[in-house]
Amino acid sequence: MTDRAAMPARPGPLGRILGRVLPGRRRNAPAMAPIVPAQSIAGRSLMIVIAIMSFLACLTLGAVTLVRDASLAWQDDIVREITIQVRPVDGVDTVAEAKKATEIAASMPGVASARALEDWENAKLLEPWLGSGLDMADLPIPHLIVVELADPDAVDLIGLTARLNGEVKGASLDDHRSWTDRLKTMANATVIIGVSILGLVFVATVLSVIFATRGAMASNRDIVSVLHYVGAEASFIAREFQRHFLFLGLKGGLLGASGAAALFAILSFFLSRSIATPEGDQVSALFGRFAIGPTGYLGALAIALLIGIMTAITSRLTVYRHLASIE
Repeated sequence: MTDRAAMPARPGPLGRILGRVLPGRRRNAPAMAPIVPAQSIAGRSLMIVIAIMSFLACLTLGAVTLVRDASLAWQDDIVREITIQVRPVDGVDTVAEAKKATEIAASMPGVASARALEDWENAKLLEPWLGSGLDMADLPIPHLIVVELADPDAVDLIGLTARLNGEVKGASLDDHRSWTDRLKTMANATVIIGVSILGLVFVATVLSVIFATRGAMASNRDIVSVLHYVGAEASFIAREFQRHFLFLGLKGGLLGASGAAALFAILSFFLSRSIATPEGDQVSALFGRFAIGPTGYLGALAIALLIGIMTAITSRLTVYRHLASIE
């Protein structure tokens, strides 16, 4: 029967770590055990927190992308269209004046088309405020002329305004600049708010990693202290923590980014199926087809990688500060 007392004891985790740090380590020495356990309750909790932070960050990025793309599309539509109003004037044939304004607008360089709205189209525009069944002949409303621009930069709006004022009675030109300025302001405000939210999410992630790193070091204080006192370099200890938290950060970041990407893909799929319904048309008018596109998905991946790298760097700096405090 083998004498158990004569058998060499297997080195524990600290013994394996010291075998790598101390000089004279044999080539066939057991593999080093990690300083921070690969699976722990604190590690899983931190990964869940990072996944939530990554999910929120990617949602914010997707929302900002949707609003920005929709704003650019609105601005492009508005810039390519101007409106001419011909107001009723006593003793003047408004229909003839509207026809004259249409011909002047159509003759301008850079204009694709110009047409006066029919009475039923004007009634449709006024229906939300005045109701249906209107007799347009009894209402002194202006005649509207929609002018589509082929090249907005080639159109001389100042010259067109001067010709309308000189040749058409009661005519005025609206190039929708006020609406464009409002859309730009809204888009810029949305981007600023989104960037601010992303900054808050990153700050919360950094704080979570700092607390988790301190907790991991507190639970492994004896091992860290022994390694430090026997001569282990701070870079070696910090590298072990950095590797551990880098994997946690990447796992959590990719989980959160995948969840956000899946959510946008599902919403885009269902919206495309309900595009003919009134609700779907309203959402499509505001946010397009609710698709963030390749840029949005690449941005989500970049956020996941950034969170992983930020987690590793934060844990490394925290370890260095802790080791400096015990010297």
